[in-house]
Amino acid sequence: MSHGADLTQADNATLTRRWQGVMMDNFGTPRLPLVKGQGVRLWDVEGNEYLDFVGGIAVNALGHAHPAVVRAVAEQIASLGHVSNLFMAEPTVRLAERLLQLAGREGRVYFSNSGAEANEAAFKIGRLTGRTHMVSAVGGFHGRTMGALALTGQGAKQRPFRPLPGRVDHVPYGDAEALRAAVTPDTALVVLEPLQGENGVVVPPAGYLRAAREITAATGTLLVLDEIQTGIGRTGHWFAAQAENVEADVVTLAKGLGGGLPIGATLAFGRAAGLLTPGAHGSTFGGNPVVCAAALAVLDTIERAGVLAHVTSVGERLRRGLTAPGHPLVREVRGAGLLWGVVLDGALAARVQQAAQDRGLLVNAVLPDVVRLAPPLIVSDREVDTFVTGFRSALSAVGDEVLTAA
Repeated sequence: MSHGADLTQADNATLTRRWQGVMMDNFGTPRLPLVKGQGVRLWDVEGNEYLDFVGGIAVNALGHAHPAVVRAVAEQIASLGHVSNLFMAEPTVRLAERLLQLAGREGRVYFSNSGAEANEAAFKIGRLTGRTHMVSAVGGFHGRTMGALALTGQGAKQRPFRPLPGRVDHVPYGDAEALRAAVTPDTALVVLEPLQGENGVVVPPAGYLRAAREITAATGTLLVLDEIQTGIGRTGHWFAAQAENVEADVVTLAKGLGGGLPIGATLAFGRAAGLLTPGAHGSTFGGNPVVCAAALAVLDTIERAGVLAHVTSVGERLRRGLTAPGHPLVREVRGAGLLWGVVLDGALAARVQQAAQDRGLLVNAVLPDVVRLAPPLIVSDREVDTFVTGFRSALSAVGDEVLTAA
């Protein structure tokens, strides 16, 4: 056994059986038991090495075991760990100040533990406007807790849990006129993703977010931008909406913010910033000093190391590698920065995912015909080139299988 694996875990199959014996089946059985990560690489129980282009689903902004995060967590837990929301801690205050600074606006921050919780807070802020109607987009994903699920525009995820709270209408994503028709003076909020991550990395037409801002401003409706997957540098900006200079009333964050530790943040501006009052909402673990210290290390490293510019550069290198020359199985490559959806010619994503894994590459078959790529933001040019070579080999292997079967 190598790479720090637990010697009691004899092989991948053994740990998989242990998982199946004790874990609820809401995730099914995950693909691999992993025991170690370093940078953009992961190792399984048997010591097999993988290039990680899932990134914990866009979470591991600095990769695995980044020294800045390890140091920040160790130092903070050694001095002050959990204190609850009955007391305050300096890292929590400093992180809130930093996020507002990155947004370039005055506002207030609510910390939670996940993206779904960040959107639940936004849902409640919407209710506190005195209005009850909400609008989101078909295909949008905002979480699986009940309020966030009501906003999620994916019927298969909603169906077992209906009736869901609130009056929520879902309109076609990217269609500004459909949005305009749905929003009325009774609409509390509109929630949109700058790019739809879980729906296959769908990119809206240019100007769509700006139109959403104009539509909501005209009716006094809060515009909520769900930057949980797209924020914290994922698209080459601190917030993806900054590419269009769009300022929302509420911005929700999670995933990459904690660099692998669980944190959610709801940023509110203008009148939205004052709607949550004492007793209206809360979280025992929200704003935990250890997690906030990790998040500050993530932000410091991104800024100090020039990661935003790197994401733009290396993301373009990845896009070029995937598109030139074109592959017969690939219909489209869409996205921005280091969030890409490879749209396939048919429901082949699971087969491509497995073929990639067989070649030491981890990717995500997010839809039957879309493979999502969200590597750590620190991925190097060389690692991108290695990935592209292996991924194109995986595509060709699946293509050969399809031709043989035909």
